[in-house]
Amino acid sequence: MLQKKKDNLLGKIVRKNYNNKLEEVLEHKKFSEHTKSLLLSMLYKIEGAYPDYEKAKRNVESKEEYIENIISTIQNQCSTIEVISPNSERSQELGQRTFVIDEVRKTIKCYPVERKLLYAIAKIGKKEYIIDKEKYDMLSKPLSNLINIGSNINTVEPLRDFNGYSWTTLSREIESIEHNIVYQNLRILLGYQFLKDWVENREFVADYMLLFKRKIKLEYGDRNAKNIEDLVSQIAILLEMKVNEQSRKQLEYSGDELLSKLAKVTDIKEFTAYVSKRKKEINEKIREIDTILNNSKYLQIEYERRNSVLPLEKKIFSMRVLAEQLVRERENEFEKIEKLNKLLMPKNFVRYKKELEDKEKIYNLIKTENIDIELRKLIIQLQKVFMKCFEIKIQQARTKNEVMQLVYEFRYYFLLMFDSKNSIGEIPELQNDIERTISALLVRTKLEGITGQFTTIKDLENKIYKEIFLLKTISLEDIYMAPIKEDNIIFMQLYDENEFERKIELGTIDEIPKRELGLKFNKKVKVFY
Repeated sequence: MLQKKKDNLLGKIVRKNYNNKLEEVLEHKKFSEHTKSLLLSMLYKIEGAYPDYEKAKRNVESKEEYIENIISTIQNQCSTIEVISPNSERSQELGQRTFVIDEVRKTIKCYPVERKLLYAIAKIGKKEYIIDKEKYDMLSKPLSNLINIGSNINTVEPLRDFNGYSWTTLSREIESIEHNIVYQNLRILLGYQFLKDWVENREFVADYMLLFKRKIKLEYGDRNAKNIEDLVSQIAILLEMKVNEQSRKQLEYSGDELLSKLAKVTDIKEFTAYVSKRKKEINEKIREIDTILNNSKYLQIEYERRNSVLPLEKKIFSMRVLAEQLVRERENEFEKIEKLNKLLMPKNFVRYKKELEDKEKIYNLIKTENIDIELRKLIIQLQKVFMKCFEIKIQQARTKNEVMQLVYEFRYYFLLMFDSKNSIGEIPELQNDIERTISALLVRTKLEGITGQFTTIKDLENKIYKEIFLLKTISLEDIYMAPIKEDNIIFMQLYDENEFERKIELGTIDEIPKRELGLKFNKKVKVFY
């Protein structure tokens, strides 16, 4: 009792400190009182919800780190936040959207909905590309958006699904169920810190796509790593096409370019001729840049030409800035020549050809007529690979705490929304994989003394635990169960402490001999110790 009072007191002190810190930031912002009030209310609700979120989900950043990130984004990335009433004339500025952000001006316009405001804050703090465009070509934008959107949805979750009393997920409030599934798959397999660092990778000092491939391979083996890499890339392409018509057209254009490149590499002589032609074109461009740089009159003409087609926020400030930009462009052209020279080396040519052939799968995806059907198929395949990797995590767990951590993580995964109506645990195509993973998990929980032997019938045990994993009880240690008999039928009743949650029909007395059940009727026992 004394410890609980100390924890409550500490919580109030921490909450007060965060409020004070946010208020200090807001003092230097020209936000309306309504906006400031909404931000403080948002922070207050997060404070109350985060402990349950952290316990139920696991493998997340600390509450302190999470709140510090939000306050930092408000301080450094938000010059203006405007809260707009839905019934006001200004609501027309939002159109059909609930918020609008301008990354260049660092402004947010949003309806007075805390969850939407938090999503906008998460989004405005992101860099558009977190995967090198030059290196990863047509995959760069789709993969960047996949990780960024998933991260935004992940940021909103404590406020969206937890209220300090219960855990409730409404599929209509998740901005994109598909983005969320893939992001949460990667978070569980790679850890939240890796994805956080990836999203915050601003200067491409580290190639996180390469680090991602290495980490997956190291922890889950070559075959699983290749499957995850291919599936995530394909899903990213389809999601980009689904949500962005302009991106779809660009991908179709890139796909046509890919076919053209594939045609050229079928014959080494033809490819050599193509490289020679490209080098001539690049050298001509270098000569043009040199001509402009060495003549102030031509530099002035180029300055005016470029500015005439650029929007206001992207205009070139002076001819000196243009000259610096042209020098960088010249260096880039020389790098292209160097890459072309390297491609003519036999070993590099073979590798380049193989890369193009691998990308041919992407071209076939771009021509997909029914994106939703193909997406569902690929996400199903990804879940199957995910569960194979999760079983490796189960095998590698060394302590009781690590095994219990995995129980929580799998229950969270089990409850992830797969579509607008069903969680992953309810998808028919995944049932065999789920039962196999649950069986592997139960072997370890019994070994560590976390669960008991409730029945020797494997199918019955899996059935009970699938129902247990559907419970949104924050603390798994609070779940109890008790078998009951009604007429000739045996049921298992599940409780959140003393509160009844659900009843599962197990079968008739003839189908389940008493000795196979291992529990006394009408007696409640803890599920997890």
